[in-house]
Amino acid sequence: MQRTTTKSASQSELHQSVPPKTKGVERLIAATKYSKQGILSALRSEEAFRLECLAALVLAPIAIWLGESGVERALLVLVLFFVLIVELLNSAIESVVDRIGLDYNKLSGDAKDMGSAAVLFSISLAIITWLLLLM
Repeated sequence: MQRTTTKSASQSELHQSVPPKTKGVERLIAATKYSKQGILSALRSEEAFRLECLAALVLAPIAIWLGESGVERALLVLVLFFVLIVELLNSAIESVVDRIGLDYNKLSGDAKDMGSAAVLFSISLAIITWLLLLM
């Protein structure tokens, strides 16, 4: 018995071929496009990333206002971006693990837990930095 399946639009989007490699300015434009797609994907699918973006949008102007020197301002804003970067990497790990399979696997669970721990450390670093610089 032959099994036939129909792919939905979202499934076919997931199985597109890899775009050809580009060089120079064309590569920079393509990389920027892919980065934008990654940010938009995280904003659509990751509530934690949305909350961290909101926190960064609120806290970045406060950091610029409260920082007493350029270095302090830079550090206060830098740790906010660091949280976003780590959250994006964690989301990427989760996506790759989920692509492999949704059945429970200890190694998959460990990978997701380690990504989550990295986010926790980045948030802790941000809080400590803000406390040390502003107290």
